[in-house]
Amino acid sequence: MIPLAHPAPTPDELAALPRAERVAALDGWLTGLLGDAVPAGDRTGVALAAVGSLGRREPAPRGDLDLVLVHDGRRGIGQVADAVWYPVWDAGHKLDHSVRTVAEAAAVAGDDVKAGLGLLDVRLVAGDAELVAALRSATLASWRQRAARLLPELKELRRARARTVGELGFLLEPDLKEAYGGLRDGQVLRALSLAQLVDEPPADAGEAYAFLVDVRDELRRRTRRAGDVLVRQEQAGVAAALGLPDDDVLLRRVSLAGRRLAFVVDEAWRRVDAAMVRRPRGRYRRVRREPLAEGLVRQGDEVVLARDAKPAADPGLVLRGAAAAAHADLLLSPYTLKVLGAHSPPLPEPWPAEVRWSFLRLLASGRSAVPVVEQLDQEGLLVRMLPEWDHVRSLPQRHPWHRFTVDRHLVEAAAAGAELTRDVDRPDLLLVGALLHDIGKGHPGDHSEVGAVVVREVATRMGFAPADVDMLVAMVRWHLLLPDVATHRDLDDPATIDRVVEAIGGDPALLQLLHALAQADGAATSTSAWSPWKAHLVAALVGRVAARLGSAAVPEPVLEPSDPQVSTPAPEIPGPTRPVTVGVEDVADGQQVTIGAPDRPGLFALCAGVLALNQLDVRAARVTVEAGYATSVFAVRPRFGRVPVPGILADGVRAAMEGTLPLGERLAQRERDYRQDAGRGAPPRVAWFDAEATGAANTLVEVRATDRAGLLYRLTAALAAEGLDVRGATVETLGADAVDAFYLADPSGTPVDEGQRERVAASLLAAAAGTAPDPAVH
Repeated sequence: MIPLAHPAPTPDELAALPRAERVAALDGWLTGLLGDAVPAGDRTGVALAAVGSLGRREPAPRGDLDLVLVHDGRRGIGQVADAVWYPVWDAGHKLDHSVRTVAEAAAVAGDDVKAGLGLLDVRLVAGDAELVAALRSATLASWRQRAARLLPELKELRRARARTVGELGFLLEPDLKEAYGGLRDGQVLRALSLAQLVDEPPADAGEAYAFLVDVRDELRRRTRRAGDVLVRQEQAGVAAALGLPDDDVLLRRVSLAGRRLAFVVDEAWRRVDAAMVRRPRGRYRRVRREPLAEGLVRQGDEVVLARDAKPAADPGLVLRGAAAAAHADLLLSPYTLKVLGAHSPPLPEPWPAEVRWSFLRLLASGRSAVPVVEQLDQEGLLVRMLPEWDHVRSLPQRHPWHRFTVDRHLVEAAAAGAELTRDVDRPDLLLVGALLHDIGKGHPGDHSEVGAVVVREVATRMGFAPADVDMLVAMVRWHLLLPDVATHRDLDDPATIDRVVEAIGGDPALLQLLHALAQADGAATSTSAWSPWKAHLVAALVGRVAARLGSAAVPEPVLEPSDPQVSTPAPEIPGPTRPVTVGVEDVADGQQVTIGAPDRPGLFALCAGVLALNQLDVRAARVTVEAGYATSVFAVRPRFGRVPVPGILADGVRAAMEGTLPLGERLAQRERDYRQDAGRGAPPRVAWFDAEATGAANTLVEVRATDRAGLLYRLTAALAAEGLDVRGATVETLGADAVDAFYLADPSGTPVDEGQRERVAASLLAAAAGTAPDPAVH
């Protein structure tokens, strides 16, 4: 073990020690420093105290040492301070220090909320113990006396930080200290209890805090720096150091800990807000109790049990109370939750109609249901009713466009579904389907297929009729069908419509529910996953399928060649035969660009390259050719908010056709300028779908790759180099991932044979990975 006084322990040496030994080494060394500065017989009236993390006996590896030199006004205290502080700096430690009398420290604690938080953890290291005890008493007294002013400031500081950093429970790379529900909030809980406004935090909150401290220590030990963000590349190593199976288990436990701390601190702030309300002097009026449902009343801003409630004999009371609270935009009181958790009996199987109705009423409350469901979850009541829920609790979703863990995503989807209940004939099935659509995640296999099996058991236990159970199973099985087909396939291809009709068994009711579920699922994921353009595509697909089923008229096509004379100015540029024309018009979530030009091999790639050069992301595209003249229609979205200018685009297309615009070189330079477009992520993949291409396009190929500048241009140029014509394309980009599907036609009219497919696939993979030579399509 490190000697306790000399030589000084370095930050690296301390980081290698377990936390208790790290504290002992620091305390021993600091005690020696004060002993060197003040003779043994002259230590009355001076003390070295630890505050902050060292005061709590949890100093982080390579963290700051927070120290206060406390004195009673003695002369020469500056020399004593120098004798302590300089060796600390010389040893390479970061130091947050102050020299104060008891009165000065107490004044600081009462005026500065951040300094006050640190001083609340004051602990004697060496010197006059009575002086530090007096400092602790004065600090606590000052904190309690000025709580009415300091606590609102502290609350706003934490809320502002949460808005900036996010919630620990739902971040893929969480800030263990500053994210909401992180270490800082564990310290706030202690401060609130020391202000005597709330009780001591529950034991499980303390365990959650201790786990986060362990994760923080291992993170800093591995990275050898003072950072608290659990970045992706360090998660596996931290998990192994803590004896956890893998990084997903680590992230899930961090999420559970953060959500527990956030839940407890939220409840603590509600208690504080209630305690800080000033009441008029004199006799207190009795709090009004308003009946809400059988066995439940509203008391103040909470739902509590009625005096005649019998939780042990009333299995429906939990959901009835949750539904009443959400419907009134309230929360269940903590005491009521504890009573329900301790005494509520299991639900009968199948659920009685009254219980199922309460459950649906809870979900139908929309946004108000989210915090109430979290209450049920934190008290363990939700898992009792839905044992399958335990598998998705705080289950991380590694895709960057997911804002939430699986369980919270499902609750958010149900809340979004509550806003769509008037659009469907069976709102009850929509709400339950939204809540359970991803219940199969975390199991081996396709989560839609696994979820369909799980939801059959759940829906049967809930007491739904057999036909309704079958409908819920179909909803879960096909909840991704509409978004996937709409964004990756040609909506005007009859084979696309046939595929959807076959999957849903020709059932218009299922189509209606799947459409609403897709909207709820997308809204609960992120704006990147459910943009106005994607919503437009899905709606168009639903319209076409409904028309095929005879339940609706055929909607307007998503992409139709527009008349350049009607669009935003479409300048004509003289060419060798017919002019190049460009039209631009506003559509959902962007613009539609229509480019007309004499047909030639590789024309589609040239147009895609010009759009990329003008910082336009292509969302979908279609090509038609008549009498040797090609009309290409692109749905685009400006990457940096700049609306496309028809004249500039027309100039670029003509220059590219004439060979005076080096597209490959210019796009390569743009990629170097914007390093976020550099290749990263999983290797690209190519897949062929013959059965889903009809008409002039006899082959469908799909490329999944990391998005990068000019990706569509490079892919289509590779196809042109192989002698294939692109008749249509759908493009979707989510985060750093792109999924591009191309409808291909061989000039000879024959399908692409196996040998050519191998060559095309190799060319596409090289283009997607950025390893192919710059294409030259002229």
